Amino acid sequence: MEEKKSFEEAVRTILTIIGEDPDREGLLKTPQRVYKAFLHLTQGYHQDPKEILGEALFSSTNDEMVLVRDIEFYSLCEHHLLPIIGRAHVAYIPDGKVVGLSKIPRMVEVFARRLQIQEQMTEQIADALMETVNPKGVAVVLQARHMCMEMRGVEKICSTTVSSALRGVFKENLKTREEFFSLVTSPQPNRF
Repeated sequence: MEEKKSFEEAVRTILTIIGEDPDREGLLKTPQRVYKAFLHLTQGYHQDPKEILGEALFSSTNDEMVLVRDIEFYSLCEHHLLPIIGRAHVAYIPDGKVVGLSKIPRMVEVFARRLQIQEQMTEQIADALMETVNPKGVAVVLQARHMCMEMRGVEKICSTTVSSALRGVFKENLKTREEFFSLVTSPQPNRF
C-alpha cells in the first residue's frame, strides 16, 4: 500500500507546515483518519453513474414529470478541498422507460463524491440521466453552501449558490420548465 503510506506522509507534512506536531497524542492517528475520510469522500471516482441508472430501467407508459427533490449531498470544492453542502432537485419526463427512484439519489452521490465545482456537477447529473434513460427531458437544480466562501475568502455565511441544467422539453417548453421550478420552490409538504 505505497499509495496509503504516501498519502499519510503528505498529511504529516501538512501538519508540520502549519505548525503542529504530528507526533502529539491527539494527532497520532490523524494521517490514517484523513486517508480513510478522503477514500470515502472521493469514492465517486470508482463508480459509474450510468451503470447505476441502467441497473433499474423499467418500461412504462408514464409521460408525466418525475421529480426527486431535496436530495442532500456533500462534496469537496476542487479549488480548496473544502466542503460543499447542498440539495439536488432532479426531474425527468419519461419516454417509454422510468428509472428506479433510489437510483437518482445514488447517481447524485456519485458525482458529489468527486472533487467538484457546482456548475459542472449540475451538468454531469443532467447529462448522465439524459444519456442513460433517454427521457423527453431532464431538469436539475442544485442549491449549495460553499465552505470556501464561508470559512475563508469573502466569509459570507448566509450565501447560497443555485445552478440549473435543462435538457429536452424542459429547455424547449416554457410551461414544463415553469412547472418544474414551481414544484422545486413550493413549500415542503408535511412528512408522513
